[in-house]
Amino acid sequence: MIQLDTTIDEALLRLRALAYSGGIPINDLAADIVSRRRRHSKEEEMTSVSSGAGQADTQRYVLLAQRFVALADTLVDDYDVVDLLDHLVGSCVDLLDVSQAGLMLADPLGTLSLVASSSEATRLLELLQVQTEQGPCVECVRTGSPVSVTDLRAETQRWPQFAASALQVGFRSVQALPMRLRDETIGGLNLFNADDRPPLSLPERKIAQAMADVATIGILQQRSVDRSSHVAEQLQAALTTRIVLEQAKGVLAEHGQVDMDTAFAALRVFCRTNRTTLGAVSARIVRRDLSPGEVLSTSLRTSEQDTGNDNPHRTTRGTDNGQR
Repeated sequence: MIQLDTTIDEALLRLRALAYSGGIPINDLAADIVSRRRRHSKEEEMTSVSSGAGQADTQRYVLLAQRFVALADTLVDDYDVVDLLDHLVGSCVDLLDVSQAGLMLADPLGTLSLVASSSEATRLLELLQVQTEQGPCVECVRTGSPVSVTDLRAETQRWPQFAASALQVGFRSVQALPMRLRDETIGGLNLFNADDRPPLSLPERKIAQAMADVATIGILQQRSVDRSSHVAEQLQAALTTRIVLEQAKGVLAEHGQVDMDTAFAALRVFCRTNRTTLGAVSARIVRRDLSPGEVLSTSLRTSEQDTGNDNPHRTTRGTDNGQR
């Protein structure tokens, strides 16, 4: 059992080491931690002498283990790639000290495509990287190695358009992490921090990389014998879903006279409330089988509950200019 009085970095390293040495899937080990934690929660509450900060760290460890389990649970036979990767970027923003996140996947020829983003600002930045073929995520996928930038103001020569655009919307630092298994890199995860946040620390980067690894393994293990064909089909399906999702966001934004981030948040809430996928709900909205008003009203009804479940590590999701 991993003790909860260690640092986040130590806990993550022990989790991965235990999983490897015992031949246990990391999601099963994480589930066991959560189960034991719940079993003894009442006893720990009575005997705990830890400080408020220590209690917050303990809660964060449990949330982290739960997110690993949730990521693994997404990997069923008919899982939706867009849902999986949207859950990954959402988990990074919820649990780590980052402002926003985005993710791109590569097809067998190495062409990158946007698949998930936590806000409209990051969606546009990721698309800019694809169009200009420059930026931290492009470089990360090309080399298969992490790319860390602590101050984008120093990178205006390296990535002129990307750096200028990122600075313009309030981002100061960025960390790009490869979605890689051994020698195969299938995409990249971008983590952005705004002016008021320090660059991502090493322990936080390791946690983000571990979550990206879980998603990568899940995607790769679903491949058929004809791997290249399957990857192409999988990516095309993800891109098709993403196009429909953007159309649905536009319908919601127009109907409710709200911005795209608010529309996407409402879409996520509706999917979570009704236990369905982003792709399925988006398609129903675009086909007019589902009323945009119903989706938006569901978000309004659950907003107070969501406010009550804020994570202990952070209080906002977004940059200084009002993004999520």
